[in-house]
Amino acid sequence: MTAVETDLLVIGAGPTGLFATYYAGFRGLRVTVVDSLPELGGQITAMYPEKQILDVAGFPGVKGRDLVSGLVAQAATAKPTYLLERTATDLVMDGDRVVVGLDDGTTVRAGAVLVTAGIGKFSPRPLPAGEEWLGRGMEFFVPSFEPYRDKDVVIVGGGDSAFDWAHHLEPVASSVTLVHRRDAFRAHARTVEQVRASSVRILTRAQVTALRGQSLLEEVEITVDGQEPTTHPCQAVVAALGFVADLGPLQTWGLETSKRHVVVDSSMRTSVERVFAAGDITEYPGKVRLIAVGFGEAATAVNNAAVVVDPAAHVFPGHSSED
Repeated sequence: MTAVETDLLVIGAGPTGLFATYYAGFRGLRVTVVDSLPELGGQITAMYPEKQILDVAGFPGVKGRDLVSGLVAQAATAKPTYLLERTATDLVMDGDRVVVGLDDGTTVRAGAVLVTAGIGKFSPRPLPAGEEWLGRGMEFFVPSFEPYRDKDVVIVGGGDSAFDWAHHLEPVASSVTLVHRRDAFRAHARTVEQVRASSVRILTRAQVTALRGQSLLEEVEITVDGQEPTTHPCQAVVAALGFVADLGPLQTWGLETSKRHVVVDSSMRTSVERVFAAGDITEYPGKVRLIAVGFGEAATAVNNAAVVVDPAAHVFPGHSSED
């Protein structure tokens, strides 16, 4: 069993958590970061490293892995302690310290905690027809485009991930077909228009009802409402059907939540003393879930946490561009 002493414990090493780590260092705080994944970068590293991200200030477009690389380098200036592949399981108060237990027996004692856990633990929604094909032609994520080169690809879903991957795979694959069970899409309108203007075939009111092949996938059966099933050559299926999110042990910490999100006030304080939250996990009136918003929330949370850790500190530290 290991005990770690720190000023600020950041739970979640995605973009918001990494920027919060940098900012904690800027405020002179010792910072420790916990994440259940083996690598830094959160969902971007796990699912979208090749995706072009278009809504981060200062970047007309930046590849996911490049954004994470920059954030990791920036966070390194804080000299953080990283505790990866570990999950925060319990939280108790001990005077002016927050004591967080991890699933490997480690105990972290912090002056304040900042939760930047995104959507919490997530698992992809299954494709019923593809239950036995995972790793044999069906995947839930597209971390690299090259494996899809010159293949007939079928993407199932109508959200941002489905359309992003259709857009990026279209110039790489032999063919791309997007299958969605409804006429309406959840994806950003701009991306939908880009895909509609490409060679991607879009089938709505449709479902992939069977996958077939020997050891590897060779073809799929697609059923459009009111029509007979048709068979299509296919060597790769991407099931982009969204995720089931779970806040996990965080739900036992006494945090006020709303629809699997943590409720915060304008200083990013939660309902639990010395516990703050930032990024996609937060909820408040007018909340917009963008990476850019998470960066601002991280700075707000750290500046307010700095005063909790050291009451003599000020919420506003001055500008980081000053000498």
